[in-house]
Amino acid sequence: MSKHARLESSIIRSLTRILREEVKDPAVNFVTITGVKLTSDLSFLTIYYTNLQEDRKEAVAKALDRSKTFIRGALGRHVQMRKMPELLFKYDASLETGNRIESGLKEVLKDEE
Repeated sequence: MSKHARLESSIIRSLTRILREEVKDPAVNFVTITGVKLTSDLSFLTIYYTNLQEDRKEAVAKALDRSKTFIRGALGRHVQMRKMPELLFKYDASLETGNRIESGLKEVLKDEE
């Protein structure tokens, strides 16, 4: 595992802990980090997340944006990096897509019976 990959793995663990234990905004309670992508120059960190509450997607996005500065500071305390990257949050729709495909396949299989 490369140094970059180990750093990303450490960031995921730290972000999960920060969101669960330190961020006080209730809209962030049901957020799950699905992955991170750190640029090679360490200037940007894209954080992919999903939310268990489908109807609150917009509220969660706003809450994460409001908490961005706090999360960045907390991440700096948890992960040793010479430069703390700018955080970019992106909703990970792959679970929704997978669920839609699965339900579509079930419908097709049910129709064939």
